Amino acid sequence: MRSAAELGFSIIELMVGIALALLIAAAAAFLLASSVGENRRLLLEAQVTQDLRSAADLVTHQTRRAGHWSGASTLGLWSASASAVPNPYAAITPDAGASDMLALRYSQDANENNAVDGNEQVAFRLRNGALEAQLGEHTWQALTDASTLVVTRFHIQPTVRSSTLESACACVDSEACTAPLVQVRSVEIEISGQAANDASVLRTVRSTVRLRNDNVISGCSA
Repeated sequence: MRSAAELGFSIIELMVGIALALLIAAAAAFLLASSVGENRRLLLEAQVTQDLRSAADLVTHQTRRAGHWSGASTLGLWSASASAVPNPYAAITPDAGASDMLALRYSQDANENNAVDGNEQVAFRLRNGALEAQLGEHTWQALTDASTLVVTRFHIQPTVRSSTLESACACVDSEACTAPLVQVRSVEIEISGQAANDASVLRTVRSTVRLRNDNVISGCSA
């Protein structure tokens, strides 16, 4: 007569063992899938954040030079010339509208002819989920790739602080002077976007740009 050890496992014991093995395998597969999914999400978050920061850095770098005028010292309101003129590049037009709308437009002197030419115009807009920059008068170039990053919001908020420069005027015969007004300008930029293949991965970056070229309004006049 054979002992119980020699008889091996019964059918019930074998089925219980298989069930336990399947449970362990399922738990391991679930943990592996969760880990892979979390790693994928972290990679998407890093990619979205990096793409948004790169776009914001480009907009910030370009906007910082808005209003540059090479003739400011010779023809501008600070010059001694009687025919002094305002900065022709001073205008900045933010329009935080919907998609396909211009969000920011300005110009900067490149041809040194004291007039805004087509190739001196700079603009940024949100179009079809991509942030675009204007190069010249009619050429637009995408700053982001809509196949990997969908930009959902591009918001521009200008801030202007004005102050008068009383000491800059030297009046004669004790006459009253109208002092020039200086506008110190900055622009707050907000860009939001999501991963193209996962709408739950949503990030926002913000940047504040201090324009280097202050806007001077009027000169000393009696």
